[in-house]
Amino acid sequence: MVLDSKALLETAVRAADDKRAEDIVALDMTEVSLLADYFLIASGGTTRQVQAIVDAVEEKVKAAGGPEPRIEGNKDSKWILMDFGDVVVDIFTPEERAFYNLEKLWNEAPIVDLKDWVKA
Repeated sequence: MVLDSKALLETAVRAADDKRAEDIVALDMTEVSLLADYFLIASGGTTRQVQAIVDAVEEKVKAAGGPEPRIEGNKDSKWILMDFGDVVVDIFTPEERAFYNLEKLWNEAPIVDLKDWVKA
């Protein structure tokens, strides 16, 4: 079974949320960029938590039949990018996220409603 981009996004969001990622935001890029259908942006409090979130997302997407990601960054990085093709996942430490401010860079992209996918 191949995941469509929305199912891949949901799987990644739930995996990040399970590892207590903070400030999870998904941008619908379909009308604003050819790079991907969705960007998922989330924060982990430390580089260790960033890596734990990345590991969980990779594991859950693979278990759901999703593609192997291309990954930029390593276990000591403050920002790790996971490229699943139609979905790009960016996990940051809070300071790094504030510095790069991808939400502002892509402010014309609509925000995806994630309330059904994250625990309150």
